[in-house]
Amino acid sequence: MTDETPDSLIPYDEIVQEALRAVVGRVLGQIEGSGGTLPGNHHFYITFKTGAPGVSIPAHLRERFPDEMTIVLQNKFWDLSVGEDVFSIGLSFNQVPAKLTIPFAAITAFVDPAVDFGLQFQASVPDMAPEPHDDAQNDSPNGTPTPEADDGSNVVTVDFGRKK
Repeated sequence: MTDETPDSLIPYDEIVQEALRAVVGRVLGQIEGSGGTLPGNHHFYITFKTGAPGVSIPAHLRERFPDEMTIVLQNKFWDLSVGEDVFSIGLSFNQVPAKLTIPFAAITAFVDPAVDFGLQFQASVPDMAPEPHDDAQNDSPNGTPTPEADDGSNVVTVDFGRKK
């Protein structure tokens, strides 16, 4: 028997993320079914990727929040409509009404502070470009290793307490 965990051929992480996003859809669906009224002190913070496929928000909000945005569903919202993969809602931003359409796959966080409940998600938006980053200092512009990198001094071994 080895200490190595084999790679899974079943995408467990994706399945769990999808199931947890369904929790958000079910909660919002219950709110929609109750006429758009939140029970008790419940209120929601929903964070989502503004550039994700299927997200529809006004241009001024996309300019202000080019990557991620958090909305609050508490007192003033209207026209909540929940579909299988997306929800839409009317909210006011600086007293300007706006209609937002947000796919569940774009959501990165859902929090109900009234009951200390929260979910974090990996962004499920494969079409989005990765964030730009600086080149590593040991990379040469043409992609070939620099002579200093060939001496092996940049190799690090990390042992996270594997049983021996």
